[in-house]
Amino acid sequence: MQNYFASRCFLKHNLDFPPLICSVKNTEKIGAIKMIVKNFFMHLSENQLLNKAAQNYGFKLGAHSVVAGTNIEEAMGSIKELNAQGISCTIDNLGEFVHDKAEALHAKKQILGVVDAIHAHQVDAHISLKPSQLGLDIDYDFCLENIKEIVEKASAFDIFINFDMENYARLQPSFDLLEELSKDYDNIGTVIQSYFFRAEEDIQKYSKYRLRIVKGAYKEPEAVAYQTKEEIDANFIELIEYHLLNGKFTSIATHDHNVINHVKQFVIDHSIPKEKFEFQMLYGFRKEMQLELAEQGYNFCTYIPFGTDWYGYFMRRLAERPQNLNLVVKQVFTKKTNAAIGVVAGAFLLGRLTSKRF
Repeated sequence: MQNYFASRCFLKHNLDFPPLICSVKNTEKIGAIKMIVKNFFMHLSENQLLNKAAQNYGFKLGAHSVVAGTNIEEAMGSIKELNAQGISCTIDNLGEFVHDKAEALHAKKQILGVVDAIHAHQVDAHISLKPSQLGLDIDYDFCLENIKEIVEKASAFDIFINFDMENYARLQPSFDLLEELSKDYDNIGTVIQSYFFRAEEDIQKYSKYRLRIVKGAYKEPEAVAYQTKEEIDANFIELIEYHLLNGKFTSIATHDHNVINHVKQFVIDHSIPKEKFEFQMLYGFRKEMQLELAEQGYNFCTYIPFGTDWYGYFMRRLAERPQNLNLVVKQVFTKKTNAAIGVVAGAFLLGRLTSKRF
């Protein structure tokens, strides 16, 4: 297994490798500017005042363009529309970093309701859940029991459950949850984040699982994570290629057409059937490309967030890749935008105007 990554490293540094992997055109100045923009959006994602304003006024500002509704029924409507176009969905009940047991239990109830809705509506969809929303920061065993109840019910309906990964502090406990529950259930998988140094080791360890490969969405220290776009992008490609060749099923989460085109050629060159992978994008982003990939016969899955706690989720998407703003800004800012919401909403808009790792 190590030989694959070692050979890729040699190629990357010694041969004329594609610009996607080995670009050296970006200057330090541009890199610094990108880091400032990233940090700006990360700080916005953690601002509780703006988060509250977004919950109160978000859908007046056009949040419906990036969030598929505030409740399960609205989300089901969006999912049916996508299913009709040959696109499957993974559903995220928005919310994270819960420190109150009652709130965690409410989130569990919501997700169980989503499982029931998927079964009742017979839609092509599965669940993405965040351990911290279900009590990971409160008590590990409490969280384990909450997730087990969800996984068990989903297993009875043959519904897949994906464990979304969060920041580094919660990384190993989340893997521990996966390993513990996989002793009794086989309808679970998780996420590998390419900005972590340990990602190469993790993808080898968890190759028997269905994995979503992403770049990473949180601000992490230099001690545990790559900091430059070039390093993260290079590792992203290497992880994707490794799991396509050696893993169970690969979900490739990206809005970058360069990555998508690279993967298309890679699977042809290595005779990898389309049944072994899918592309994933966020709801509301690059909708034409989503439909185009589905029409080309690729498995395609849209990440469907729903609920009112959407602000931190969206700001991290911009921090990952500020160009994401360009993909939705025309849909979000319409003539119906309410310009009289006040200073807080004004700050929220400014944060969005100041400006793709999924």
